[in-house]
Amino acid sequence: MTHQKPLISYSLQNLAEQFTVDCKGNTACIITGIAPLDKAKEGDISFLAQAKYRQFLASTQASAVILNAQEAANFAGNCLVTENPQLLHAKVASLFATISHIQTGVHVSAVIGKDGSIANSASVGANCVVGDRVVIAENVKLYPGCVIGDDCVIGEETCLYPNVTLYHQVRIGRRVIIHSGAVLGADGFGLVNNRGIWHKVPQLGGVVIEDDVEIGANTTIDRGALENTVLEVGVKLDNLIHVAHNVRIGAHTAIAATTVIAGSTQIGKHCMIGGGVAISDHLTIADQVILKGKTEVASSITESGSYASGMLAQPSREWQKNIIRFLQLDALARRLQKLEKSIK
Repeated sequence: MTHQKPLISYSLQNLAEQFTVDCKGNTACIITGIAPLDKAKEGDISFLAQAKYRQFLASTQASAVILNAQEAANFAGNCLVTENPQLLHAKVASLFATISHIQTGVHVSAVIGKDGSIANSASVGANCVVGDRVVIAENVKLYPGCVIGDDCVIGEETCLYPNVTLYHQVRIGRRVIIHSGAVLGADGFGLVNNRGIWHKVPQLGGVVIEDDVEIGANTTIDRGALENTVLEVGVKLDNLIHVAHNVRIGAHTAIAATTVIAGSTQIGKHCMIGGGVAISDHLTIADQVILKGKTEVASSITESGSYASGMLAQPSREWQKNIIRFLQLDALARRLQKLEKSIK
């Protein structure tokens, strides 16, 4: 595995044509990198997507800036003009990303099971273990140390970074990215109690990951108890997320780190879930719901919109006073009820 640094530079005109956007200023200026407005130097391109960074626009040393039409009208320098500067920034940044390459073919140290198929264009890195009846499609990349259980299917152009583990019967779609340490298909937390002793409930379902999903490092997705755990098209998961058995996450939902989703919960499409959110089991979350960081969800959410819970940071002395008042609320409520009855 080798690391290749970008050696190509781009003219502003070339970038405008490549991404079908307008440009202003010196279209021949050369872009060799990308940087924030306040840290950019000659040769860099930067972008402005939030008003709080406008203060750096006049003094930036960037050779060009990605702007919306309103900002571009008042900017004297070189710029690319687009409706969504943040999106264009992401596309331009991809041109300068360092790429880790892996050689096509099966490494000599890999262990390959029987009765499966591996496309000629696929890459299976050092010390990978691939089980029986596994299907690996065209241009799949398995970086070193990946473990693929029996009867898994991995779709075209999917990339598994080092030390990803797929248990048996996991189905991965096309163009999926799974980062290091992720585990898909471990048993769900299925237990039944009999006279104080826990008995394991066999987890007989699988995991289905649809196309264009990204799964962060050390994220875990449990297999279903009877049916599958499913991530629909375009779902994006951050690092260190836990998805329990039989959860279904709707298309194009994005979830930030350390969120936990308990079993059999159904999350809608186009949701945005912040970091550290806790969602209880057997709930339904509607489409286009925003859950702010640290929100605790204990009942279903049936209408789209933004939801939050928890207490924001405050000075310790104030927090201590407020906690004491919170603990006194029940007694105060009872006194108020007695007072209301006496007045009536």
